[in-house]
Parts: sequence; structure tokens; C-alpha cells
Amino acid sequence: MKNYIETEPQLKAIEVKDKFWSFYQELIRDVVLPYQEQILKDEIPGAEKSGAIRNLRIAAGQEAGEFYGQVFQDSDVSKWLEAVSYVSNMEGTGRLEESARQVIHLMELAQEDDGYLNTYFQLKEPEHKWQNLLECHELYCAGHLIEAAVADYEMSGRSTFLNLAMRLADLIDSRFGPGKVRGIPGHEEIELALLRLWRVTKEQRYFDLAGYFLEERGTDPNYFAQEKSRKAWMDPAERNYTQNHRPIREQDTAEGHAVRAMYLYTAMADLAAWTADEELKAACVRLWKNVTEKRMYITGGVGSGAKGETFTVDYDLPNDRAYAETCAAVGLVFWARKMLGLDLSGKYADVMERALYNGVLGGMGRDGRHFFYVNPLEVVPGISGEVPGYEHVRPVRPKWYACACCPPNIARLLASLGKYAWGESRGCVYSHLYLGGVFHSLQNGISWKTVTDYPWEGRIQYEVCDHEKREKSALAVRIPGWCSSYSLLVNGRECTEEYEVKDGYVSIIREWTKGDTVSLHLCMEVKRIYANLCVREDAGCTALMRGPLVYCLEEADNGTGQNALLLPAGSEIIERQKSDELLGDYIGLEAAGLRLKGDSEALYSETPPRAGGTMIYAVPYFLWGNRTAGEMRVWIHET
Repeated sequence: MKNYIETEPQLKAIEVKDKFWSFYQELIRDVVLPYQEQILKDEIPGAEKSGAIRNLRIAAGQEAGEFYGQVFQDSDVSKWLEAVSYVSNMEGTGRLEESARQVIHLMELAQEDDGYLNTYFQLKEPEHKWQNLLECHELYCAGHLIEAAVADYEMSGRSTFLNLAMRLADLIDSRFGPGKVRGIPGHEEIELALLRLWRVTKEQRYFDLAGYFLEERGTDPNYFAQEKSRKAWMDPAERNYTQNHRPIREQDTAEGHAVRAMYLYTAMADLAAWTADEELKAACVRLWKNVTEKRMYITGGVGSGAKGETFTVDYDLPNDRAYAETCAAVGLVFWARKMLGLDLSGKYADVMERALYNGVLGGMGRDGRHFFYVNPLEVVPGISGEVPGYEHVRPVRPKWYACACCPPNIARLLASLGKYAWGESRGCVYSHLYLGGVFHSLQNGISWKTVTDYPWEGRIQYEVCDHEKREKSALAVRIPGWCSSYSLLVNGRECTEEYEVKDGYVSIIREWTKGDTVSLHLCMEVKRIYANLCVREDAGCTALMRGPLVYCLEEADNGTGQNALLLPAGSEIIERQKSDELLGDYIGLEAAGLRLKGDSEALYSETPPRAGGTMIYAVPYFLWGNRTAGEMRVWIHET
């Protein structure tokens, strides 16, 4: 079996000490995960009830009662456990780890003798196990449990949780596959989880089962139609919704539920990388081009349709009705990371960065206790969240959701950020994202210390702080697609070493010694971005970006009626260093603009509005909604 072009590092090999990201990782450790634990235990007044931990207690025989919540309620616990495993690499996580051990013990008690573990079916419909894969998320929940167990094993070395997950995986393998019961998950997740389980156990059956679930999707006869006679809320004939419309190798457009699609494509890319399957790789590339070139918001959000949380058609990217689920942005980061294992091209890291800094971060308030499920690009109070067709758009972040997949997804991604920032390939260390701290390379024995104030500044310095081998190796640093110019110094001088510029990376090749430095300076200027004219809502508008950050206007700075603001094409955009109690330290933008004012109160009039001068202020999109409720918009009318 051919190995990856590029491999993800072990999280334990990375220490994060970053001016920007350490705030969020410490927030995850100190606030987000303790808060989510309280939510899962129903201890937060005024928040949506979870019932997830109580369901486990009931299934474990420690309480009497009935199942509460969604069919996928167990997955919230698993994602929380996964995130706790990742932060265990940090100091001060003892209480969280003890809580996680207690939850894992509950799972041990609740698991049935044959390995089955799903509290919905154990408590509510024990006679219907494995009979409604389309809707009931059994394999999805199993996948998240497996991912959590793998993370626990990787970070702690303990095998208790891993053994529990293997028993469940073995049960699934004994039931499904060639020559067994035919079936595929309605919500993809088990596929990528089985590949993770295979990597740590080397048990080929898990790899083969992941491949089976992937390759069986989209084939005839339609498995979900065969299930229909048992129980169904969804129409199995709507095969696009579950990416079941074609075999995966024949798919060329992103269809259906956006999160399911992201998890499917992540697993496809992972499988293609491990098998060196060029046909499967080609399908991944086609789907990537369709998503990122025709169906992705400027923020990295994907899945514009509110009905079914779906992709719609090319260039259909409404701003005030955007769905752009946070989990879909998280999934896009997952997929982008796996695409780097197929092809070391900076375009994948560029999208990973865009989704991370905008679509993912915007899903969580800076207090770590409020979350967006939906991420619009325009909000108007009184319409957003109230008018039919806009009910899904919240002008403020709620404490929690009845369907709470997004908050723990954010937590597990941000807690494991290091493995998205770094990679290795044939003795070359790759810096995909700019992350302060130390990366210990297992391939070439070099430890790289990184110091940066990114994304506010474009200076990144890499220093060799430890070196075990005396041989030539390479450091490859990404040059983002948004960067128009850059400079690169080695030990304070222009790079005269052997180097290569290819596919968005500059690789410096030399025999490194302790104390060597590589200094990268990215020109970080404000840019006006224009959408393809096929995106109807954005014609005649511009969006502002600085580095990887998308900016937006908020009512707190610009008042109401932001639809009447105009940004002249020649107006200089000025950067301002800002500090705010709620927003923290950030760089804001301001420019001289115009505000339209009407002299007539008539609905329609022959009198054109007057344009008066005003200042326009913009903040990073990921910070919006942290002050007071009010209007917000990304795309600004340009004149």
C-alpha cells in the first residue's frame, strides 16, 4: 500500500505558543469544554437541554428514565471527549481529563455484550437497530465515538476507550460488507473514522470496511429505497441529499447536505492518498473545484440552502439567507487537510486558512459560551430570524441548540490545530498555516520554533531550536494566494541556499544547524474583492480582506441602514489598531464613504436619494456579533 505524499504530524509533537491562537486554545480548555460539560449534564439555566450524559447513565443502569434528544445525541458527547483528549497536551487539564474518564466508564457500562453502543436505540427502539441507516445516524454516532477513542489513545496511550471503540467497529464489520448485509450510512462519518482507527491499529478490516462504505454509495439498487418499507421520514428517492446519486468516482458536483458531503469528501481524499488511486483522486479534485470555485462563500462557508442544509446550484450564494453551517466550514478544513495528502498544493491550505479564520471562528463568541449554527453574510434585525424564509438566521449567538453538532465540532478542531498547521513529506517539513510554537519533526529530527503575530502582521520567523541529524533537509513555507509580494531571509540575509518555488510553497534546502533562522515577510495589504457576476446578490459590491481575514460592517460602528452605504472606488482604506473589551485587540478598517438619504417617504418616488459623506468602519468577520445585536453585512455597495 503506497503511503501519503504528505503526512499529518502527531499532535504531541507540537507545542502551541501563539499570540493569536493561544487565546482560543486556552479558551477551549478553560471555558468552552467545562461549559459544554455542564451543557451535556443539563446544568446551564436557560440553555437548550441536552440530556446526553443522562442518556448514558440510563443506558448504564445508573438511573431510571427515558431517552431525551435527537437520534444523534450521543455524538455531542463523543466530540467533547475528542476535544478533551487534544487539550490534555496543555497544562491545567486534570479536572477535564477526570471528567472524561468518568464518561468513558459510563460508556463501558452502557456497551452491550456484542459491542453495540447507541443510547437512542438501546433506550427507545431496541428492536429497530440497524434498520434505518438513512435517518437514524447509528453509523454516524459510531464514527464520532471511534474518532474520540483514537484521539484518546494517541494523546494518552491508554487503550480502554480504544478497545471499547474496536468492539463497536468489529460489530459493524461483522454485519456490513461484501457477502454480508448491504448498507451505507445516511450521514457520512464512519468512513473517515474507520480510516483513523486503521492507522492506529493496523487492522486491515477497518480499512476495507471504510472502502466498502465509500464505494457502495451511489450504486444500484438504491439501498435507502430498500429500507423504506421499514420506517422512513425522508424520501429515499432524493438521492442527492445523501450524495447517493452516483458512485463516488463519478461525482463531479457537490450535492445535498453540506456537512455530509464534507465528511464524505474527506474520507475519499484520505482513501485515495493511502491507495494512490488516481481515479478517486480525480473525483476529489473535480469536487474541490466545484465547491471552491462555484459554491463557496468568501468566508469559506459552504452549503447555501436552508432547506435541508444543502448545496444548491453554482453561484447561488445569497448573503442574508445564507446557511453556511459551522460544521460545514469545519468539514471543509478537514477535507482541505486531506487534499494536502494527495497533492502538496498551496491552494488547499489557502482554503483551509480561509475557512478556519472566517467560517469556523465566526461560529463561536469570544466568551466561549455562545455559538452560531448558521453563518450569514448579512443580518437585518426584524427580518433575520423572524420573517419566513429567514428563520434560520440568528442575529445573536444562542447558548446552545437542540441540534448541537457545531459547538463541540469547533472545540475539537481548534484544540487540534497543530496538525493542520504542519506536515512532513520525504524529509521536508511543511508549514501550511502560520502557528507560533514548536514543531518537533520525527522525520528529520529538527525542532522548529515559530514566532509570529499573524494574522495581524505578515512576519513569521522559523528557528532551529534543536537538531539531531547532520544531513540536508528542507523547510517548505506556504506563500498564500492572497499575498502579492513577499521576502524571505535565511539567517538575516537574502536566501542564497538551494531552494524551490512550487505550487504555493518555497522550499529551502540545506544542512541546518541550531540557531538557523528563516524569516518570511508577507505583504499584508487591504484588498477589495469582487464576486463573479453570476453571484447575483454581489454584483456592484465589494468585500474587504486583509490577509486571510474577511471584514464586515456592524451596526455598532455604522448605525442602521447599511444597505444605503456606498464605498467609492477611489477611497483609501485605512488600517487602525483597535482594542476593545469585547473584541480584544484587532486591526479595524475605515474609509471615507457615502450614505444615501431620501427626501421622500413614499415607497416609490421620482426623486433620487442624496449622497452625503460618512465614515465606514469594518471589523474582522469572525468578531461580529460579540457586542450588541444589530445589522451586519460583508458586501458593500461600491460607486
